[in-house]
Amino acid sequence: MTERKEEVPVGPTDSTQSSGRTAPTASTTPTAQTASTVHTAVTEPNARTVPTVPIFGIPFSRMNMKDTVAYLTEAIGAGKPHQIITGNPIMVMTALNDPKYMKIMKSAELVVPDGTGVVWAAEYCGVPVAERVAGFDLLHELMHVGESYQWRVYLLGSTGEVIQETASRLQKQYPGIVVCGYRDGFFGESEDPEVIEQIRAANPHLLFVARGADTQEPWIGKYKEQLGVPLMMGVGGSFDIISGRSKRAPVVFQKLRAEWLYRLLKEPKRAKRMLALPQFVLKVKREKENVTKTV
Repeated sequence: MTERKEEVPVGPTDSTQSSGRTAPTASTTPTAQTASTVHTAVTEPNARTVPTVPIFGIPFSRMNMKDTVAYLTEAIGAGKPHQIITGNPIMVMTALNDPKYMKIMKSAELVVPDGTGVVWAAEYCGVPVAERVAGFDLLHELMHVGESYQWRVYLLGSTGEVIQETASRLQKQYPGIVVCGYRDGFFGESEDPEVIEQIRAANPHLLFVARGADTQEPWIGKYKEQLGVPLMMGVGGSFDIISGRSKRAPVVFQKLRAEWLYRLLKEPKRAKRMLALPQFVLKVKREKENVTKTV
């Protein structure tokens, strides 16, 4: 199965402590379903054409949430590895300064416009996306649809306490899905083979990784083929919100496209990282004619 992107011119529990790091927490839930059963819930090939708009060379999807979920449902049915990136202005600016990160963004099977700045840039340049597709909302939409197919979900990232609570809450909220395993995000490169094997043994349809955009996207991109999971997506701080450790921005901030401001007010230490936002806006305004050109 070959993906087609249409661009419009103008992304076993181990309690051993080592090296002073938090010990990795991992869990795998056995199930009677076999791979041949669960991986063929949808049998139609994923031939849907994805309309995109390139923002500084990164192909952002122009699909709305409904069509995005339909596309990903087909992708899971097809069974081949898909990396989904929920892109925002900070990630775009990172990619513009880091060729390796840019390559990861461009090689992903789907990049959705998570950040409101990306939505604004597309509108400003005359090639608007259908709507913002927030990663947190997309995760929950996939869980909802997944109940019908009994999709298996693996959770990777955050702390042991947060990941356990996240797994518990998602399983209760969506009893039709199977949280087939989870592990915290405190592991080094030398432990990657072990983590990959744990994920492969759990045989998930979906892998959600919460290790921060600077780490999770490159990690998924590097091991996408080895992991072999139909759908892999970085979810940033979503586990903190699901577990109850932190709160999502109030609806008023969401409607005003100012979730970034709420996060900054709650976490002033993010100020340095947030400097990329005005830099992105200025770059879009200065280079309007070149923003949506394919690179």
